Amino acid sequence: MGVLGGAVAAPALVSAQGTYPSKTVRYINPFPAGGATDTLSRLFCAKMAELTGQQWVVENKGGSGGNVGMDALAQSPADGYTLGLGGIASHAIAPTLYARLPFKVPDDFTFVSTIWQLPNFLVTNLDLPAKTIAELIALLKANPSKYSYASAGNGTTLHLSGELFKVMAKVDMVHVPYRGAAPAMQDLLAGQIHMIFDNIPGALAQYRVNKVRGLGVTSKERTPVVPEIPAIAETLPGFDINSWTALTGPAKLPTDIVARLSELSKKALESEDLKAKFFDLAATAIWRSPADTVAYRNSEEARLAPIIKASGARVD
Repeated sequence: MGVLGGAVAAPALVSAQGTYPSKTVRYINPFPAGGATDTLSRLFCAKMAELTGQQWVVENKGGSGGNVGMDALAQSPADGYTLGLGGIASHAIAPTLYARLPFKVPDDFTFVSTIWQLPNFLVTNLDLPAKTIAELIALLKANPSKYSYASAGNGTTLHLSGELFKVMAKVDMVHVPYRGAAPAMQDLLAGQIHMIFDNIPGALAQYRVNKVRGLGVTSKERTPVVPEIPAIAETLPGFDINSWTALTGPAKLPTDIVARLSELSKKALESEDLKAKFFDLAATAIWRSPADTVAYRNSEEARLAPIIKASGARVD
């Protein structure tokens, strides 16, 4: 199975004639190519193509922490042929972080299922004189506003991980937002910034070849993918933030299409091959029903709102 021009090709022997989908599905990833969301999205879309016999074309539409792509999705026809990667950034963080959004959450969207969940990975450039979370906190306390951390844009979990770290550790560092994690990582490698709370898949390759230093993961506990890296919570008890995503459509997606997509997503996310590919990238495949996805989104917005407000990171 290959990817040509962003299209995930479907096997020729699989047929979905007379059922949804009967043509190519456009899937908007609201972050640039090359990052963790791109890699994981292509794996998911490849499986959906296999199950449906139709191409699922991944379109990277980055900007504003995912808001540009989700605005495009909200304005798309509600026919099931334009879907997208919603998730924690645009659908749970953005409503509190931004004073004004081009869309309303959850009113302008239909939620089908969660797709994956993964922790972020705090990595630094090799020149930073800190090798543990405790040493980093001491360094930042001694040098307020001297050091910078990058994110994939305002409102992403990369951003919120840094803000939560600042609040809980009582330190100050400069936030540098990018249009995606991939360009942020390039500047980290070039020494232009000092650290990033990247999604694990985005940082893993550079960490494994010793181009960056790993300090901690943002989940409550260590991840089996990099078991030698401590959870930040081991130094800052209660620190916990994970990235999660959801298959999302425009508002008023027909109920029969939602049911079909839910069924297909369940098959994809419970398949052993996709689960294994996700696990290799430290991501956990998670299927939820449409109703449970809505409930989860609601609970995440409520949980994160006080953290965002306490951080002072609101964008006017």
